[in-house]
Amino acid sequence: MQPADLLRLFVLSAIWGASFLFMRIAVPEMGALNTAFFRVLFGALGLLLILAALRVKYRFQGKLRAAMLLGAINSGIPFVLYSLAAKVLPAGYSAILNAMTPLMGVVIGALFFGDTLTGRKAAGVLLGLAGVAVLTRTGPVVFDTATVFGALACLLATACYGLAGFLTRRWITDRGGLDSKLLAFGSQLGAVTLLLPFFAVTASTAGTPFHGSAGTWFALLALGFVCSALAYILFFRLIADIGPVKSLTVTFLIPLFGVLWGWLFLNEPLSWAYAAGGVLIGAALLLVLKPAATKAKATTTSPDRIDSKPTSV
Repeated sequence: MQPADLLRLFVLSAIWGASFLFMRIAVPEMGALNTAFFRVLFGALGLLLILAALRVKYRFQGKLRAAMLLGAINSGIPFVLYSLAAKVLPAGYSAILNAMTPLMGVVIGALFFGDTLTGRKAAGVLLGLAGVAVLTRTGPVVFDTATVFGALACLLATACYGLAGFLTRRWITDRGGLDSKLLAFGSQLGAVTLLLPFFAVTASTAGTPFHGSAGTWFALLALGFVCSALAYILFFRLIADIGPVKSLTVTFLIPLFGVLWGWLFLNEPLSWAYAAGGVLIGAALLLVLKPAATKAKATTTSPDRIDSKPTSV
């Protein structure tokens, strides 16, 4: 891995780790649904500007509908769930729970897509669940019903990510692939389409949510333009330069930055539960990701096309 690739990896981890910080800032004032809607809206606008700057031609090859449906699963629903979790969980909690995405992919693959559940993968899933239990029961937040529902919202979001990875392979990769930038843009359009009716109903009943403070709008803009649009481009560049498996190491670094930003900017307390839960989930990821290395290298064909969706928010 070249120094420039390593730098991009850390920058991407810092950006995606900061997404949990920005949600913690925006959700109390904007609400979960509005926060998620503005994130995908600004993300779509950001990607539109990037596509225009790169002069990418809009050749979806008949896969626009699939890309939009993937976006509803991979962005729209998870962003609402993480925003709901942000009401009750510290940013560090959500960032660590987000690392369960590959483990959820293992479970979903075994249950619904015919993937073999090896002993190593099964052990990884159990170890990851142990990490979740340690984090939620011994962390700085009181273990109560709200904490449990917040953690479940995060885990359901990671299940959406895991499902979207398999559907991307079935709907996009197995049908000839698609330019990753177009797939990212189409997915954000799908997320906007999913959340727009709910946003419209909320705006008509509770009033238009344009009253937020400058800090809240800064957080929303950062979520859309930086944590979604720019992050997609960085992630796809990493896939092109170092491959999909090495790019997944971003999953190990996001919790570190999520906890760090929450401590620095939100005064969230540090706890040994972060380290204990994070280490258990990290060890689980090693068990799950390591045996996939050979297969991933064999199936990678073009840096301009994507075989899987990003594994974080």
